[in-house]
Amino acid sequence: MSKPKSPLSLDSSLGMQRRASRLIPGMTQLLSKRPDMFSLGVWPGYFSRAAGAEVWDLDGNRYVDMSLGGIGANALGYADPDVDQAVVRAVASGTSCSLNCPEEVELAERLVGLHPWAGMARFARTGGEAMAVAVRIARAHTGRDTIAFCGYHGWHDWYLAANLGDTDSLDGHLLPGLAPAGVPRGLRGTALPFRYNRIEELSRIVAEHGDSLAAIVMEPLRNDLPEGDFLGQVRRLADTAGAVLVFDEISIGFRLTTGGAHLVVGGVSPDMAVFSKALGNGYPMAAILGREAVMRSTQKTFISSTYWTERIGPSAALAVIDKFERLDVPAHLARIGSLVQRGWREAALAHGLDIQVGGLPPMGHFSFGHAQAQAMKACFIQHMLEEGYLASNLFYAMWPHTEAHVAGYLEAVDKAFAETARVLARGDFEAVLRGRPAQTGFTRLN
Repeated sequence: MSKPKSPLSLDSSLGMQRRASRLIPGMTQLLSKRPDMFSLGVWPGYFSRAAGAEVWDLDGNRYVDMSLGGIGANALGYADPDVDQAVVRAVASGTSCSLNCPEEVELAERLVGLHPWAGMARFARTGGEAMAVAVRIARAHTGRDTIAFCGYHGWHDWYLAANLGDTDSLDGHLLPGLAPAGVPRGLRGTALPFRYNRIEELSRIVAEHGDSLAAIVMEPLRNDLPEGDFLGQVRRLADTAGAVLVFDEISIGFRLTTGGAHLVVGGVSPDMAVFSKALGNGYPMAAILGREAVMRSTQKTFISSTYWTERIGPSAALAVIDKFERLDVPAHLARIGSLVQRGWREAALAHGLDIQVGGLPPMGHFSFGHAQAQAMKACFIQHMLEEGYLASNLFYAMWPHTEAHVAGYLEAVDKAFAETARVLARGDFEAVLRGRPAQTGFTRLN
């Protein structure tokens, strides 16, 4: 039996978490980066430096990041030299002033050129606010209030309103038990959920609420491919109801092709599409594309923000698009992701672990099929950190990931799965785990 590795020194990293917990509600600004979403007391939480596929924590520990790739925002990796150089040039020229930057016009031209169905673009800086912009435009265009939606679309009132009536409406879309505290009660009944590939659920919404339906909002795909003509049926229901079809491409965009995933899957064009995450490669940037008639309805309402006009975001996005086109980045992401998913399956089979692997190759995930799944996940995370990998049960492929990275990672996965299987057989997770397993319900994360 090999000698177990020594625990990592995390004094500075854990000390920063204690400081944050006293000053910042929830410890951080993004739920997906909270240490208690991984293994509290083990997950380093903060970084001092990041480059390519590598991350250094506050204690100087170096990791290869085989986890969330900046929560999907860094498809080109960390501190990408081409994107950073474009940003440095923008900074040297002044990032904002009393006039507008020409880069936003250039970016609108590039994005509309990539999406022939679109005619105009508006910009924001985060995905959630861009979705709120899209919903506002759809409501202004149709003069209606109700939104039918599928999947996760951010933290704004229009979306969380789904839980004002049935408190489980967002279960499976976001997190179980998500409380809509602070969302005006008057929005009750304005956000109606349906599940992916369940066209009968959307059909019922259209039949009951078609006259008040402003938009159908959904990711064109995320974990699963559309079955049959699912997206075509959604398109026809939107047309029947006179609703705006909005594709949320914040996560999947740029991972299957340069631009929206709907360009290569489903054969359906929306009326609007929203992009963020990979579009800026770590620099805040979001785009709302739409058909000209829909986008001109922006002028019927008030949508405006000073920092939507700064220069860094559009400059970064233009460099991102250039690199994606020049290097065919999506093909690399698919290849790396497929290797990882296959490796998960093989390692689990070798050690008798029941796992379910899902998601598209560039955005894969697995789950343990066991009552002690959370403890198993914490055991896996702890072992992988000691092997020098930031790893959870999700993997977002990045451009700097190489086959050598994957080979080393899968060797560590094999060891981690073996250790997890041994601890499971002994039933002594409490004796092994140095951190607290991730919580599963939102109410226990506040």
